[in-house]
Amino acid sequence: MFSILIPTYNNLKYLKLCLHSIKINSKFDHQIIVHVNEGIDGTMDFLKNNNIEYTYTTYNSGICEGINKASKISKFKYLLYAHDDFYFCPNWDEFLYNEVVKIGHNNFYLSGTMMNNGHIPFNCGNSIEDFNEKKFLEEYKNHNYFDFQGSTWAPTLIHKDIWNKVGGFSEEYFPGMGSDPDFNMKLWKIGIRIFKGLNNCKVYHFGSIILRKKINLLNKDNKHGSNGAKLFLSKWGITIKFFKKFYLKSDTKYDIPLSTPKINLTYLFNLLICKINYLYVKIFYSKI
Repeated sequence: MFSILIPTYNNLKYLKLCLHSIKINSKFDHQIIVHVNEGIDGTMDFLKNNNIEYTYTTYNSGICEGINKASKISKFKYLLYAHDDFYFCPNWDEFLYNEVVKIGHNNFYLSGTMMNNGHIPFNCGNSIEDFNEKKFLEEYKNHNYFDFQGSTWAPTLIHKDIWNKVGGFSEEYFPGMGSDPDFNMKLWKIGIRIFKGLNNCKVYHFGSIILRKKINLLNKDNKHGSNGAKLFLSKWGITIKFFKKFYLKSDTKYDIPLSTPKINLTYLFNLLICKINYLYVKIFYSKI
């Protein structure tokens, strides 16, 4: 059905829980491909012993390179990108599949809805040690958001042909910050207009566990954002915030596919701010 791509970085206990949730809560059989970064915690032995496919780098390749490598051995036509600190809800895959059938073509970018650290503030534990799986499975249906526009967050589903057309993730966004909106921009440039988050496809997100948060490489600047934000601005000429607000209309209720943004005074004023920031980044962050 889906080829599920999961990057991990010496995070075996969370990865085990993620894979456990996929096994018990999926309706369909999926190919799971884990990209192992370093793997000094026994991750590869676990994957080998459980016949789970994986790719491997001896170093922390970050999210983008890792997912790109994993995608090379995918066998299904739909690719699902996920984090190793997700717990998938029952029948998560059925909701995605039904949406694909409803759309009827391959020009889409679908995502699920994150709970806890995400759209829905439903806390069943902040770590694997205090995660209350029983409570979560009994109550998750009672906590809802809505089907929303402009998702740039995992878990995300895309057709393999579209993935290949845009070249997957852009690896310059190491270790990963900014890569999701960049990928969405590449999709926008080839005419994708369905960017839809599904309320019923839920994952519990522990947060701050994934590999891009485990190394001190974000190099944040409080005024001008992370390196990923600067790179996006330098590459596309607008900020991530501008792209999500005026193009993706992120987190508004989904009704129809997106269209070209309306140019009005608000749009032009915010675009001017983008261009000023763009010049600043080009002058003072020439290496970005």
